[in-house]
Amino acid sequence: MSKTKHTLLNQMKLELDSHSVNESFARAAVAAFAAQLDPTVEELTEIKTAVSEAVTNCIVHGYPACCGKITIWAGIYHGGQFRVWVKDRGVGIADIAQARQPLFTTLSEERAGLGFAVMESFMDRIKVRSKPGGGTTVTLEKEIRGRAQ
Repeated sequence: MSKTKHTLLNQMKLELDSHSVNESFARAAVAAFAAQLDPTVEELTEIKTAVSEAVTNCIVHGYPACCGKITIWAGIYHGGQFRVWVKDRGVGIADIAQARQPLFTTLSEERAGLGFAVMESFMDRIKVRSKPGGGTTVTLEKEIRGRAQ
């Protein structure tokens, strides 16, 4: 992805409760917004999967003992750049590098610990900011080449 600044053309913001039933809604809402870039089915599927993983992490890891708010923002930039961030105000991550390691999980063995690896495999760039007790923000970026190109 280019380091040049891109002009923001359109944006959306969504806030929802950290109930597991809202994960599919978040995925669909972001995909519907991204659709204006005329992405390929593969690009759209990759965005949906990455967003799904990020939202699921908020639900399962950010708020393990309670419910909280999840904020999702998405932006479309000149040149087909798509950015989305998913933010919670939950427990946070003590060691981001460790959390991003495949198969690492803070929960039981029924969790695969592949969320960040999946996000990284489908997006051009992923950034994780977190503070223990202060929540986590995952930023996902992808250049959409689209069907028209």
